[in-house]
Amino acid sequence: MQRRRLVRVPASSANLGPGFDSFAAALSLHTEVEVVETGSFAVVTDLAIARDRRNLVVRGFERLHAPDAFEFRISSEIPLSGGLGTSAAAYLAGLMAADHLFELDADLLALASELEGHPDNAAAALQGGFVVCADGIATRVEAPTGLEAILVVPYEPVRTREARAALPAQVPMADAVANLSHAALLMLGLAQGDWDLVSSGLADRLHQPYRAGLFPRSMEIVARAPELGALGATISGAGPTVLVWCHYEQTGGVLEALRAEAKGWADVLRAPFETQGADVRALY
Repeated sequence: MQRRRLVRVPASSANLGPGFDSFAAALSLHTEVEVVETGSFAVVTDLAIARDRRNLVVRGFERLHAPDAFEFRISSEIPLSGGLGTSAAAYLAGLMAADHLFELDADLLALASELEGHPDNAAAALQGGFVVCADGIATRVEAPTGLEAILVVPYEPVRTREARAALPAQVPMADAVANLSHAALLMLGLAQGDWDLVSSGLADRLHQPYRAGLFPRSMEIVARAPELGALGATISGAGPTVLVWCHYEQTGGVLEALRAEAKGWADVLRAPFETQGADVRALY
């Protein structure tokens, strides 16, 4: 009998404004991977991704076990244009499939973080909810009831390498202090369900201003989000996707306003914050 595993991993948004490489949230868009022990290697997908051993799902799997006897059937509703944790979801799917098939009890967060180069997206995808990452540990924070998310996903991608290169090696002390205070406000707001604190806590001076030239339209949405009725907005990961934060009573009006703003250059998606982390199950 062919052994089969089905893995489902949510998208994620990292940084969340002030929490550069430390904060992230899971979103209810998913990558699904079915791994089947067929006796030969293959990648089957309609996505515009590698179909050989360069594939990130395969690379995740291979970190724990040789993929030669397995077929990887990959589908995803996560946009590939950047900023929604597609690489973390892929690595994690491969790792989880191998770990479950061979009962390895591996440290999935450590391995996914190693492959990614940072833990935030992987932690949110693995655990669901909001996460704060520090010293290799991810602490989960529940999303307050009534908090919703909308994504503005530009058609034109920005390479993560390019976005990283735009950041300075040093930042002014005042900017570092500003981000510390806003990060604290954001986490307090999430913990207490205080919308004013959440809104105030979304400000950033460490990464978004330096990357603004790479996605000026996205940054305009960030700047104008409160005018459109939202609590605020943040660049998702390295961009160019924008995560727009809303109270549920605002979401309908904000969606309509964003679709008008983004017409011709971006898709607008309703993507609630996801409470459930990655999941794997056996299929027979």
